[in-house]
Amino acid sequence: MSRTTRWWPAAAAVLLVAGAVPASAELIVFEDGRVVKASGYRLLEEDLEISLPGGGSYRVDLARVERIVDDEVVVDSVIVEGGDLPPGAAYDLSFRAGRKPLFGSAYDALIENEARRYNVDASFVSALIRAESNYQPRAVSRKGARGLMQLMPATARRLSVARPFDPVANVRGGVRYLRELLDRFGDRPDLVLAAYNAGEGAVEAYGGVPPYRETLAYVNRILGWWKPAELSAAR
Repeated sequence: MSRTTRWWPAAAAVLLVAGAVPASAELIVFEDGRVVKASGYRLLEEDLEISLPGGGSYRVDLARVERIVDDEVVVDSVIVEGGDLPPGAAYDLSFRAGRKPLFGSAYDALIENEARRYNVDASFVSALIRAESNYQPRAVSRKGARGLMQLMPATARRLSVARPFDPVANVRGGVRYLRELLDRFGDRPDLVLAAYNAGEGAVEAYGGVPPYRETLAYVNRILGWWKPAELSAAR
């Protein structure tokens, strides 16, 4: 998923193997699973203009695009660390009445209701929304993602979200998508977040968090805010 706000908490760290050379690129992921590497892109109302590495460009209907991942980085090894969470740890991400949304936003009651509906940790949902839109219900990213949980048009259509700027519809669709990712990747917050940002296919292709600069920063940022129930109870 796209986002409109960048956050860099000191608790989050991304460690890349020394000597790895980053390669800037954009990955355009279509709803049929195809992936196109682009040298750039531009949003033109309901179309996306894709620039090709060898020159030239073409337009596609934005509704065909599942997601766009910026700043692809291929490295030999990646270590993901966020806050106090050991890399690769699994936690209970189901809904618990005592696990409230973080940050005290105007949408806490909505987040809690939808988290209960789909049995997802409400504090986890709230941290993701902060990273995606900083709680701006009419946010539109330069990639075309919309609303509180920054749903791309193709994703919104698949989730039956007809009004992506409506907070209830957007959060309901986004939390439903998180439920799908939890069912697919288990209670691994790092993998669920990586899939929300870069796609399920990328997580499965790399056998973990894919080595994309954007995705690594996204996962670490959210894990730097969020604390699982197991750690919270121990404090």
